[in-house]
Amino acid sequence: MTNEAVQVHENNCIMLDGQMLTPRPSRYIMVHKPLDTICSNVDEGYPSLFHLINVERAFDLHVAGRLDTDTTGLVLVTDDGRWSYNIITPKKHCEKVYRVGLRDPIVVDVATRFQQGVLLQGEKSLTRPAKLEILGPKDVLLTITEGKFHQVKRMFAAVGNRVVSLHRQKIGEINLDIELGQWRYLTTDEIQSF
Repeated sequence: MTNEAVQVHENNCIMLDGQMLTPRPSRYIMVHKPLDTICSNVDEGYPSLFHLINVERAFDLHVAGRLDTDTTGLVLVTDDGRWSYNIITPKKHCEKVYRVGLRDPIVVDVATRFQQGVLLQGEKSLTRPAKLEILGPKDVLLTITEGKFHQVKRMFAAVGNRVVSLHRQKIGEINLDIELGQWRYLTTDEIQSF
């Protein structure tokens, strides 16, 4: 059979014209997402962040944890589905750290409320416990371990505030360390940290 659309398992032996084929190694990339780009493999009103990545068949990759168009920061990109699952599933408790700019000064009890979990509009259960570090009256770091739709914005809305800027700076042990709009391959240690 020579149908390239047939799905195979990584342990299968694939031969073509008498030669064994070996799969290309998985790719693991960090991107510093700018504003007004989308975490999609197609342009949809805004350009895809995959235009920033200068690798062969970049659009065959996928994002491990999307960011909204109005959010900047760390995005991890790969073609390894098992690896990305470990990042996005709440079961693994992978921490994501966001720097959040707020419309109003932070209220004293918000850190406690976030630690206990808050009920988001339209949800039936509380968010998982989150950590809040106050950097200034309207500037905080928020660490969450899940990724509900617009979660950070909805968490602050639930406590009567509004997010005016949002930037993801860390996922798990990986810190964003490149300039806006740039990308790089992850190190072996970074890859193995998940």
